[in-house]
Amino acid sequence: MKTLRATLWASALILPLAAPAAWAETPDDILVVAQNIDDIVAIDPAQAYEFTSGELVTNIYDRLIQYDAEDPTVLAPGLATEWTADEAGKSIAFTLRDGVAFHSGNPVRAEDVVGSFARVVKLNLTPAFILTQLGWTPENVEQMVTADGNTVTVRWDGDFSSAFVLNVLASRPASVVDMATVMEHEENGDMGNAWLNANSAGSGPFSLQTFRPAELVRLQANPDYFKGAPKVEGVILQHVAESATQQLLLEQGDVDMAKNLTPDQIATLDPQAIKVETYPQAAVHFLSFNQKVEALTNPAVWEAARYLVDYQGMTDSFLKGQMEIHQAFWPKGFPGSLDDNPYSYDPERAKQILADAGVETPIDVTLDVINSTPFTDMAQSLQASFAEAGINFEIVPGTGSQVITKYRDRSHEAMLLYWGPDFMDPHSNAKAFAYNEDNSDEAYQATTTWRNAWAVPDELNQETLAALAEPDQATREEMYRDLQAKVQESSPIIIMFQASYQVAMAADVSGYVNGATSDFVYYRLVDKQ
Repeated sequence: MKTLRATLWASALILPLAAPAAWAETPDDILVVAQNIDDIVAIDPAQAYEFTSGELVTNIYDRLIQYDAEDPTVLAPGLATEWTADEAGKSIAFTLRDGVAFHSGNPVRAEDVVGSFARVVKLNLTPAFILTQLGWTPENVEQMVTADGNTVTVRWDGDFSSAFVLNVLASRPASVVDMATVMEHEENGDMGNAWLNANSAGSGPFSLQTFRPAELVRLQANPDYFKGAPKVEGVILQHVAESATQQLLLEQGDVDMAKNLTPDQIATLDPQAIKVETYPQAAVHFLSFNQKVEALTNPAVWEAARYLVDYQGMTDSFLKGQMEIHQAFWPKGFPGSLDDNPYSYDPERAKQILADAGVETPIDVTLDVINSTPFTDMAQSLQASFAEAGINFEIVPGTGSQVITKYRDRSHEAMLLYWGPDFMDPHSNAKAFAYNEDNSDEAYQATTTWRNAWAVPDELNQETLAALAEPDQATREEMYRDLQAKVQESSPIIIMFQASYQVAMAADVSGYVNGATSDFVYYRLVDKQ
């Protein structure tokens, strides 16, 4: 413990702050966080695809438009103050904010936006697909994104609404980097990738001061940030893999925040000294039936299943703090979500639905599940509750890769799994849960519909495409709510829960914002009183 405390304080001392040599508590102007950060592979926005790297990119870089700390459910101006969409011409013109500088002191220019987007497309690393779906290629990207003075014009090729394009441009790989600084560090044609995976070149509320993989991240506040300087002068993310150690550090005052405590640990915390905040996350958890299994194709089975899940029982016990009831495919907390939960555990009603439809029971079906908590506990709960209506699950546990491989092969019968969007636009999940125009085995699609061999009704397919192209934002959101209601009512995919994330922090910490994904973690408003 002494070694870890020394590491934390030594890290803090390197910050350019006037501070004493030791503290009984964490410094007033530094937020110290205990967190498992060994998932980081890359921190270059053109490559970063891990959970922790997402929060680093969000706090270091800006985008033309972005979801921000004040309200992470609202798409707000970022480096652009205003924009004008031309739906017919498939373009959006952005006016850049005056007077914004990168951490290097270089001004943010329209050319930096063009260069940043082109860099992602040309490097073609993991998150590049989010931008290339707009029809951008290494050959055409500098014609599709152009600069003229302080105006950037973005064009796309496809039947997309400007609302969809805006959400694409608010995603992680659309972060704007200081191209002059980055290209000064280019090696062997890597466009600065190696350097940017150890350094930063952004304009955001924090700059990267130190990055030691699987050990430490230290962020320094940007006092000239265009939305106002952060309330703390620095943030330290200290790698602490063991949740028990995180708890001890928090209780002793060695850290201000612990991000990876278990529900059992959280239940033991002193509420007078430590508070726990719960944040809904984007992942939705579902039970699905493969439509290649004849006994699972009757819509009455799908309907009955919705009344055989003990939603409340699970969230009140072993899922407490980890999940909340949510029965629609787009997560709560973002525009277009449907937050109605019309189903509850009612085995008698389920039995009546099956009987009225002439469904013969018992139905014996295998249920594939990832062999770890809480998934095995969820499977056992489903096994018990579904048996009430004569649907008997044989639980088949496997590793995550085994279960997902089986799912992709469409060789399962029933599946317990989860799904998260690649970026925060409802089409990302609508395509997964409400669209499948080609159900043939040869037409592989990374969607829950195809993987469950569900030939989606043409009405839903057409509505999904129409919502993607709808230019009016309010109308578009209503179309997605309608799609969710239809899938909620009749589909072999029974959506049950939305994940939640609990963060424990000292009672004097306020202003921390944690949205539905790691890309929506914000430290700018954090204060320690």
